[in-house]
Amino acid sequence: MPTTTTTEGTRAQFATLAAITVVTGVVSSLGAPLVPVVAAEQHVPLSTAQWVLTAALLAGAVVTPVLGRLGTGRWRRPVLLAGLGVVLTGTVLSALPLGIGPMIAGRALQGVGMALAPLAFAVARDLWSGPDLLSRLALLSVATVSGAGLGYPVSSLVADRLGIGGAYAFGAVLIGTATLLALRHLPSAPDDARQPVDVVGATLLCTGTLGVLLAVSQGERWGWTASPTLLAGGGGVLLVLAWVRWSVERTRRGRPSLVDLRIATRRGVRAPNAVTVAISISLYGLFTLVVVVIQADGSAGFGLHAGVAVSGLALVPYAVASIASNRVALVMARGVGTRLLLPVGCLVFGSSLLILLAWHDAVWQTFLAMAVGGLGGGLTFSSMAMLIVPNVAAEETSSAMAFNQLLRYLGFSVGSAVTVALLETYGGDAAAFRATGLTMAVICVVAGALAALERSPTARAG
Repeated sequence: MPTTTTTEGTRAQFATLAAITVVTGVVSSLGAPLVPVVAAEQHVPLSTAQWVLTAALLAGAVVTPVLGRLGTGRWRRPVLLAGLGVVLTGTVLSALPLGIGPMIAGRALQGVGMALAPLAFAVARDLWSGPDLLSRLALLSVATVSGAGLGYPVSSLVADRLGIGGAYAFGAVLIGTATLLALRHLPSAPDDARQPVDVVGATLLCTGTLGVLLAVSQGERWGWTASPTLLAGGGGVLLVLAWVRWSVERTRRGRPSLVDLRIATRRGVRAPNAVTVAISISLYGLFTLVVVVIQADGSAGFGLHAGVAVSGLALVPYAVASIASNRVALVMARGVGTRLLLPVGCLVFGSSLLILLAWHDAVWQTFLAMAVGGLGGGLTFSSMAMLIVPNVAAEETSSAMAFNQLLRYLGFSVGSAVTVALLETYGGDAAAFRATGLTMAVICVVAGALAALERSPTARAG
């Protein structure tokens, strides 16, 4: 296998890791801008088409901690390669003209790509140390954000020219290229012991979350008091509660669980976790509302009828502002301490939704809302590590951050499904658009207020 004994090899290995993070980010983002087009091409309701986004997010939520445990030591290379193979299979499946069902199944397989970026970070930790490691981790972090930022406009432009199948075929080419690079340059990892995986816990969490999201997304069509809605929603809640009890019991007995839930309610950790859920839900609420307003034809009282390519470009100002906000977070932490990071981030993000509700008569106004959302979202997400890590023991760091990552993906999934459900529930017109955005803004404000009331032991930066 390739080693790090030469400068050329090290550069090739870093290029491979960067390709994995960028390409999986691009492919994972092949959802939100395409939802209205999928609904039109497949002749399905918007709530059904939204599952091309929700399915990938749900899969990423559950698979990330599982692959994080599987991909340790000597298993890291085969797990990464297998993950790329699954993503490639999913993009090919979604590209084929097989209907909405196989397309959603393919998107779920593509969601595995969300779990590969953390493994790429772990490979970098094996290859470099000291300042070189910090530099490469920073570049990979930017590559992760850039991948999603590139995915929206590029995939939307391809879909505008070649259709939905063409967009996913383009994704398959990118994943195939990254896989070839990984086969050639991805190194073997140290021969450490493999971490056991809580298969029961993962099954309970995935099935339970799926039931809840089905009830939320399809409740308007099935009827909120209909048997399928109640069975899916009630069963999902029960399974999630069973997962909580199962995980706590396994941890109490000293057995590894998917995540250590005891850490979630610890002082200094609970506020970041609560804000993660709120901002994640609102983030995909903002994404969905922006895409809908840009592509809507105005017949419902709102819409710019600007096309899928323009809606794809909407993530560019979000990605740029999100990267810039990382620096803002560091300046705030050093100047006034870390306690204000979450409340300010929530208020800024909430204001992005209010801007969109007040001004959505031109494309530049939606881009402005996305830029403000990038500042708020980046400010909160970039603060999580500096807020959580000081409040947990060294051996608990991985579990604490894994749980926060899990909450992020689950929040994305809920936000993706709930936003369309709210639009339909509120009536689908301009008033429904405003009511849905206002609901998301209120979630941000409440989360910010709770974070402000939380007194963390790390209220001042060091």
